[in-house]
Amino acid sequence: MMMAYLDLSESGAAALSAGRAMTDERATTEGRLGPVEWTIVKLAREDGLSSLREEGRVGRILRLIFGFRRATPLASERLEALRRMAVLSWHHGYNVAPSELGRFYAAGYAPQHYETLLRHIGTQRLTTKRRNRP
Repeated sequence: MMMAYLDLSESGAAALSAGRAMTDERATTEGRLGPVEWTIVKLAREDGLSSLREEGRVGRILRLIFGFRRATPLASERLEALRRMAVLSWHHGYNVAPSELGRFYAAGYAPQHYETLLRHIGTQRLTTKRRNRP
């Protein structure tokens, strides 16, 4: 019987870390998104454009009185930038403000990620339209 083990010594941890760095770098250059990021994109489909604005005093009062649900910003700036871009892309497609693109790229995403995101959203929209045809 053969058994596998995880080397937790310093050299093993360094090798594991180097392997992750290479995988992350490859994913970045190829424009792939991870499972958590795809979950954010999927959930962003249900968020309205109002989730991108800061809530004012009147909005907060109306939410408390009428019980509206408000999407809260994500704790991770990188994932919040992805969520914002996904919400805008679900609603407007390629028609996104340059400042939002700048925020998306400043969070560590590359143009390849943006293209991957838009390709996915376009495919989902097309699939939904076909399903809803009479």
